[in-house]
Amino acid sequence: MISALLGTKIGMTRVHDAKGAVTTVTVVQAGPCTVLQNRTAERDGYDAVQLGFGDVKPHRSTLPSIGHAAKAGTGPKQHLREVRLEGPSDVAPGDVVTVEMFEDGVTYVDVTGTSKGHGFAGVMARHGFGGQQATHGVERKHRSGGSIGGNSNIGTGRGVKKGKKMAGHWGCDRRTQQNLKLVGVDRDRNLLLIEGSVPGPSGGLVFVRKAKKKG
Repeated sequence: MISALLGTKIGMTRVHDAKGAVTTVTVVQAGPCTVLQNRTAERDGYDAVQLGFGDVKPHRSTLPSIGHAAKAGTGPKQHLREVRLEGPSDVAPGDVVTVEMFEDGVTYVDVTGTSKGHGFAGVMARHGFGGQQATHGVERKHRSGGSIGGNSNIGTGRGVKKGKKMAGHWGCDRRTQQNLKLVGVDRDRNLLLIEGSVPGPSGGLVFVRKAKKKG
């Protein structure tokens, strides 16, 4: 059974339960996704399905993508993702998968997305450094990271250690938030209400699947 969907992060809001308690949630428009291809253990060595999300105009796609989607009886898709299965698939190419799968006892989900890009950032913004003293004796160095090549770790030799926190590119990385509580499912509008925040900006692509460690 497929337990994952591609979707778009809409934004954040809050919901109230029966007792009036407020819960901050992220709204994700998950699917509908079209099954483009099935992978089988006999032919490919593993069981999986390939999902397509987001229609794209044929003149903005490529001929291989158009032909691949035509085998499933649909048009080219903007995003493709393969989902591994534990056994043979119960869907066929051309079938449409919606958020209804998350209504059957799914309480927690894992959400994968690309975090917001912040460009080149210093150590105070990127890693939360406190900076140096902004008093007498410290010129224009109060936001720098300080010494990086000191032999602070005995027995490791000189030079900058691997993994040293320094200034550099911040964000735009693939991130997965695990064990997020699924608060609600709106079948009519293909919406998932997920407690907490998920990676990426509003309008970004996300991959929602049933939690692997919890639920």
